Amino acid sequence: MKTLKHYSLLLITIFSLLTSCKENKTEVIKTPEPAFTKEGTLTIIKSTDNSKALLLDIEIAETDYETQTGLMQRTSMKENQGMLFIFPDSRIHSFYMKNTKIALDIIYIDENLHIASFQENAKPLDETGLSSKVPVMYVLEINAGLSEKYMLEVGDKIDFTRL
Repeated sequence: MKTLKHYSLLLITIFSLLTSCKENKTEVIKTPEPAFTKEGTLTIIKSTDNSKALLLDIEIAETDYETQTGLMQRTSMKENQGMLFIFPDSRIHSFYMKNTKIALDIIYIDENLHIASFQENAKPLDETGLSSKVPVMYVLEINAGLSEKYMLEVGDKIDFTRL
């Protein structure tokens, strides 16, 4: 009988705790979209005739955090903007589009500042690795379709200036 009273008391306590708890609400916290910060300019020069193919305002990604986050969470980028990734060494680099909401052309650039390879029209939010296939030291991300629009080619040269 004593055990039954204990169980009854325990059940009443548990029930009162459950019914007195406030409703659990999942709150979605939205972080603001990162704003573009102009940190330099970049020119792409055609290898065929040394003409300027494209002039961009760029953000520069050099730290581990900057290179890991890149253009994640952005919903748009102007045609004259891009992000230049600068790595400490020349090696094969691979990028993916996790949390990147805009389609991009990824341009891989060797240590001599020549375009070495492309990944055009990288799909938003795709986690597939996109390899440079050759050793590179720089990577430029621009809006998808601009590589084709400005007829960029392997061998074209870049020149950039920091602000």
